[in-house]
Amino acid sequence: MVGTGGNALRGLRRRLLLGAAVAVLGVITARAQFSSMPHTQPVSRDQPVFYQADAVEYDRDGAMVTLSGHVEIWQGDRVLRADRVTYDRNTGVAAATGNVALVEPDGQVLFAEYAELGEGMKDGVLRDLRALLPQNGRLAANGARRTDATINELSRPVYTTCNLCKKDPSAPPLWDIRARSALQDVENKKIEYRDAVVDLYGVPVAYFPFLAHPDPSQRRASGILVPSAGYSSHLGGFLAVPYYWVIDGQSDATLTPTLSTRQGGGLEVDYRRAFDNGKITVRSAVANDDGVLSGYIFAHGDFSLDDTWRWGFDIDRASSVNYMRDYRIPNGLVPVLTSQVWLEGFGQGSYSRLDMRAYQSIENSTSPITRVPYVLPRYQYSYFGEPDALGGRLSVDADAFNLQRERGTDTQRARLSLDWQRPFTGQFGDLWKLTLHTDSAAYSATGFNEAPNFGSSGAVQSAQAMPTAAMEVRLPLVRDAGSWGTQTIEPIAQLIVAPNGSKYGFTNGPNGTTVSTSKIPNEDSFDQELSDANLFALNRFAGVDRLEGGIRVNAALHGAWKFPSGAAIDGLVGEAYRVQRSSPWWVGSGLENQVSDIVSRASFTTGSDFDLTTRARFDPHNRMSVTFADAMASTGPQSLRLTAGFIHSSINPYFTYDYAPTGLLWGGDGKTQLTATEPYPAPRDEISIGASTHYGQWRLSGSSRADMRTHQMDSISVTGAYENECAIFDLTFYKRYTSIAGDSGDTMVLFQITLKTVGQFGFHPM
Repeated sequence: MVGTGGNALRGLRRRLLLGAAVAVLGVITARAQFSSMPHTQPVSRDQPVFYQADAVEYDRDGAMVTLSGHVEIWQGDRVLRADRVTYDRNTGVAAATGNVALVEPDGQVLFAEYAELGEGMKDGVLRDLRALLPQNGRLAANGARRTDATINELSRPVYTTCNLCKKDPSAPPLWDIRARSALQDVENKKIEYRDAVVDLYGVPVAYFPFLAHPDPSQRRASGILVPSAGYSSHLGGFLAVPYYWVIDGQSDATLTPTLSTRQGGGLEVDYRRAFDNGKITVRSAVANDDGVLSGYIFAHGDFSLDDTWRWGFDIDRASSVNYMRDYRIPNGLVPVLTSQVWLEGFGQGSYSRLDMRAYQSIENSTSPITRVPYVLPRYQYSYFGEPDALGGRLSVDADAFNLQRERGTDTQRARLSLDWQRPFTGQFGDLWKLTLHTDSAAYSATGFNEAPNFGSSGAVQSAQAMPTAAMEVRLPLVRDAGSWGTQTIEPIAQLIVAPNGSKYGFTNGPNGTTVSTSKIPNEDSFDQELSDANLFALNRFAGVDRLEGGIRVNAALHGAWKFPSGAAIDGLVGEAYRVQRSSPWWVGSGLENQVSDIVSRASFTTGSDFDLTTRARFDPHNRMSVTFADAMASTGPQSLRLTAGFIHSSINPYFTYDYAPTGLLWGGDGKTQLTATEPYPAPRDEISIGASTHYGQWRLSGSSRADMRTHQMDSISVTGAYENECAIFDLTFYKRYTSIAGDSGDTMVLFQITLKTVGQFGFHPM
C-alpha cells in the first residue's frame, strides 16, 4: 500500500503552493462577477457561454473554437481557466490543457493538467486533479470522473489539510490519507475512500478497507466517529464506537456503545435539539457496574417566553458515585446532584424567579440520601430602585420556600429584607455611606428535633427580625509620586447598631443529649468564617436564618501603590469589635471573641510576568497564630509560566450539621463550643505547584498537589500538546492519590490525535 497514490502525491507537493494562490484569486474573481446570480438555480447547457483569451482560432466546417493564452470561459456560475481550450460547439464539450482551474459556484476550486467538460461544465473527466477545499482541505488524484457536478469519482486520491514544507515542497506532509479510489459526494458533503492508508510524515500508520469523513465544508454529517480503546483499572479493556446521527436541521445525537472486559457493555446517548425559542440537551447512559444496572441522565432545557420571561429545567440524576467514577462521566464526581424546573423574569431593576428543586446524594458517606431535601416550591423576588429625593436607593429581597426531607427537618419560610443606602462625600474627600436595613422571616417546621437542627421539640412556629443601622466612612488619601506612580492610604471604619441577636446555641438535654436553645430553623447559614470579603457585611452569616446582632465596629486600613509601568501593590488589614460578650459564632470562625481575628489581604503584580495574592487570618488571643491562610503566585512569560499555591485551614466545621452534637456547647465565657459525634476533619495544609510553556505550536504544562500535614501527594498531572493547521496531538497523564467512594486512587493516561476535518484517533489507558 506504500506506493499507491504516488503520482498524485507528487503532483500535490509540486503544485499545491501555486494552486493555492491561483485558487484564492479565482474565488475572489468568481464571487465578484457572479455575486448577484442565484446559486439555487441549476445551470443549463442552453445558457450562453462567454470567454476571453489572448488568441482565438475558428474552424467553421468542424464547428470548433480553439482558445489559447490566458483562457477564461464562464457559463452560468462556473468559471474555467486554462492555457488552451478547444470547444466543440456541436457537442458543448470543452477540452482544456495546461494549468486548468475550474471554479465551482460554492467557491471550491479544481486544478488539473487536462480536462474534458460538458453539460455546462458539470460532467467530464480530469487528469492529474488537485482540489482546494474549505478549512485548508487539499485533495489530489491521478484522475477523476465528474458527474452532474455532484459526484467526483477519484483514482489514487490523496487528502490532507496540512501545509507543505516551504523549503522542500516534495517532503511528505504531517499526515495524509491515500486510497485506491474515492468518491466525493459534493451534494451530500462526504468523501468516501476504498482501501485507505493514513500516513504520518509519509509513514503508513493505519489501514482501513473503508473510510469516510464529511467534506470540510460540512459541519454536520451522520457517520461512525473514530473509536476509542484502552484499559482502565475499573473497566478492564474497553472499546467505544460512537455514531453521530444528524436527525434533522434542528437536532442530532451521538450514540456510543461501549464494551469492556470487566463490566460488560453499556450505551451512552447524547441528544441535542434547537428550537426557535430555546434548546434542549440530554446526556444519558446505561451500563453494567459490578453486576448492577447503572446509569445517569443530565438533561437541560432553556426557553424564552418573551423579552421578559423565560423558563427551563435541569434533570441531573445518577445511580451511584461508583458508576460515575468507574465510567469517568464528565463532571460526574460530585456528592449531590440538583434537578429543578424554573421560571424567571427580568424587569426594570427587578428580578423574579419560581422554581422547584430536588437534590440527590450519590455518595451516602457525605450526606445520607434521606436527609437531602426537596424544595417544593421556592419563590424569589429582588428589586433595586432608582435614586430617590433624598439621594438614597431602596432595594427589596423576598423569598418563600417549602422544604421537605424524608428524614430530618421540614421547613417552610417566608422572608423579607429591606435595604436603603445613601452615599455622600464630605468636604475633605471623605466617603460616607448610611445604611438602614431590616431582615425578617417567619418559620413553620416539623421534625425540628432531627438533623440539621436537633431542637428540643418536634414542631415549631417562630419568627425573627433584625433592624440594623450602619454608617461607614472611608478617607482615601492619594499622593502623586510622579515617576513613582500614585500611592493611596485609605482608613475604613464602620459602626453597626442593632439589637442583640439570639445565641443560636445548644444546651444539655434529657438523658445526656444536647439540644438547640433556638427555635429558628437553620437552612442557609451553615458557613461561619471571617474573611476580608465579609469584614464589612451587615450580617456575616451566609444567609438569613442566622442574624448577627449587637453593636459592632469594624475597622481596616487599605493601601495601594500603582506604578506607571503597570505594576501595583494592594493590601488590606482589618479587625472587628463587638460590644456584646456572647455571640452566635462557633469557635474557629474568627468571630467567637469580642475582638475578632485579624484578617488581611495583599496582592502584587508587575502587570505582565508576576502576580501574587495572599489572604490570612490571625488569632490575637493565641500569640497571633494563623487560623487560615492561602497564597497563589505565578511568574514568567508565556514561554515558561510557573505557579505555586498554599492553603491552610485550622478547622472545617461544615460536616457538623449532619450529626447530633454532644456535650455542653456554651461555656462560662459565652463562647460557642461545638462537640459533635463526628470530629472535625483534621486541619488542612495543602501546597500546589505548576508550570506551563507555550512556544510556537507546542504547549506543555504540569501540576502537583500535596497535603503537607499527612505528607502525602493528592494529585499529579502532566499535559503536552502540539497543534498546527491540520492536526492536534495531546498527551495527558493524571494520577489521583486520594480516594473517591472507597477506591485507592486512580491513574489516567490519555493520548489523542486529531486530524482536522477528519476526526480523532485516540488510545485511552486509564
